[in-house]
Amino acid sequence: MIVETNLLTKRYPTGTALADCSLSVERGEVFGLLGPNGAGKTTLLRVLLGFLRPTAGWAKITGLDCQRQSLAVRRQVAYLPAEAAIFPQMRGSEALQFFAEIRGGDGVKRAREIAERLELETSRRVSFMSTGMKHKLALAATLSADVPIFILDEPTANLDPTVRATVLKLVQEAKAAGKTVIFSSHILSEVEEVCDRVVILRSGRLVHTQLMAELRQQHRIIALLKEPMPAIPEELRGQLAVMSNGDDQVVMEAGGELPSLLHWLATLPLRDMRIEPLGLRTVYDRFHREDVL
Repeated sequence: MIVETNLLTKRYPTGTALADCSLSVERGEVFGLLGPNGAGKTTLLRVLLGFLRPTAGWAKITGLDCQRQSLAVRRQVAYLPAEAAIFPQMRGSEALQFFAEIRGGDGVKRAREIAERLELETSRRVSFMSTGMKHKLALAATLSADVPIFILDEPTANLDPTVRATVLKLVQEAKAAGKTVIFSSHILSEVEEVCDRVVILRSGRLVHTQLMAELRQQHRIIALLKEPMPAIPEELRGQLAVMSNGDDQVVMEAGGELPSLLHWLATLPLRDMRIEPLGLRTVYDRFHREDVL
């Protein structure tokens, strides 16, 4: 594992921001963090980077202790904070040059290529850039780094849909190059598109881990019936669950391959039927029914 935490906890006098968080991230994985504001996502990222000292537990990146070896950890990571601060007096091109020189290597060429893909004009001074332009600049500086791990906190914030799609493409390219990406976002559709695995945080606790490959095999079936639904056959009960059963509508969730279910579904007294992917929203709402992303 390239990232590991064990019972990681961060308490403040006003409350607990992170409690007993144990997780692991595999090398080359796009790992999603989900949860509303205050769930503990940013606290977790800051502890990983050594910016915050945990109250209890430990975290490691590439085998390095995130607290005791924080400088070495940060050499392995390129971090995009939710609100990046860049020297306002610099031009965009100068800022990209500056960050590339700090890391060494030929990152500035890659940074300029990314800036161009993000449709960013780098000749403008940072102080005259919009919020979205500054975010593009921070993305170019971050994703151009030659490091094994990218930690991205709200990477598509303040961006239009076309540029968001480019950012997701860049994340997929990083994965294809063997990089590990920790992707923290409020936008479920984007997490669903790029992540291999997702964890959901609630009030500082890790409450669910979801493999996206498994989720993509799960479906919701909404059936409008002419008469009451018969009992589910014994051989299908392991892959089909009735979520609600009204007078004429039944909502079911199915896991696994659909073809084995279709023959039985065709025998039901149907007026209409709709089959749709279960989706990450459904899983998220099980843990945050009253929270809004």
